[in-house]
Amino acid sequence: MKKIVSSVVLGTSLLSTVASADLTRVEAGVGAWAQTPSGYATRTDSDGALNLNGTYTSAEKEKTGAYAWIFVKHPLPIIPNIRLEYVSFSDKGTTKGKVNGAALPVGGAPTTVDITQYDVIPYYNILDNTFWMTIDLGLDIKVIQSDATVAAVTIAGSKVYDGDSSSDTTVVPLVYLRDRVQIPTTNIGIEADAKAITDGTNTMYDIRAKVDYTLDFVPVVQPAIEVGYRMQKLKVDDGDKSQIDLQYSGLYMGIMARF
Repeated sequence: MKKIVSSVVLGTSLLSTVASADLTRVEAGVGAWAQTPSGYATRTDSDGALNLNGTYTSAEKEKTGAYAWIFVKHPLPIIPNIRLEYVSFSDKGTTKGKVNGAALPVGGAPTTVDITQYDVIPYYNILDNTFWMTIDLGLDIKVIQSDATVAAVTIAGSKVYDGDSSSDTTVVPLVYLRDRVQIPTTNIGIEADAKAITDGTNTMYDIRAKVDYTLDFVPVVQPAIEVGYRMQKLKVDDGDKSQIDLQYSGLYMGIMARF
């Protein structure tokens, strides 16, 4: 978390010189997401992060992960603006079947999945604080890094499974849409954004809604707080090969800075 905060502070410090010329607007934030994972994943081949011939089922326990974001708006109409995001979260559950060819015990093996996401979002302003409303439209390039660890299993003092771990990186393009309303004569903003892609059978989306309050007593850098709700969904139906239905959702809270 310290590294994330340091990176955001460094980035906003470097950009604040440009922002002070009123040619570029910069916002950044860090916080925590208390998400509850749920769902399952089944595979009948050896591909993917779990290298799984069987089923992984989430234990649906709440976890808290860190997030950070920064965006830059500039006055050049042809060149897209840029938004960068980071979030990390984890999930615990049970794997049954086979992993890398090794059969698991009948009751399965405890499994931990750690996920880190990086979003690179070039976008354009459709409306820019027009009648207190902002609408952004763009493309989200979501990089998903997942690390799965299947724990060793010991029964009656004898190890029946040695455990396994693997990593996987996936890049997913999604459509990005953001809508923000600044309530007149107040420091309160209401905002929602969505990143999504679907072909009718397979779907992935990442949706957030929040309220933020700006403390405008600082002349150059305006701090703010944000509170919201975030939900991610991954649903894949690849016939007999794989079935995935995983969801991560919950409240988040953080601090912001506007330049």
